[in-house]
Amino acid sequence: MLELRPNCEMCDVDLPPEAENARICSYECTFCADCVETHLHNVCPNCGGGFVPRPIRPKGALRAGTGLGNHPAGTKRRTMNHPPDAVTSLSAKLRDVPPAER
Repeated sequence: MLELRPNCEMCDVDLPPEAENARICSYECTFCADCVETHLHNVCPNCGGGFVPRPIRPKGALRAGTGLGNHPAGTKRRTMNHPPDAVTSLSAKLRDVPPAER
């Protein structure tokens, strides 16, 4: 199940479980929609993949054993380990290549 990371790895804005502006790649790298669109150009700086909206986990247990009460969101905040110029370079290289073709 998804970890539901609590923040954008680039700008550190809070992304609570119900955040509609959270974006993830296939490795669950988590960024806000603004960073994905404005700075990353839909290129994950960690893996080079694309982003999709992060699903929202229901607060309550709509089925036994589900929901945030049974599977809470992650609390470990993360940040990118790549220098800005490396992020810009990778984004420029891949931004016009569809994620399925990277």
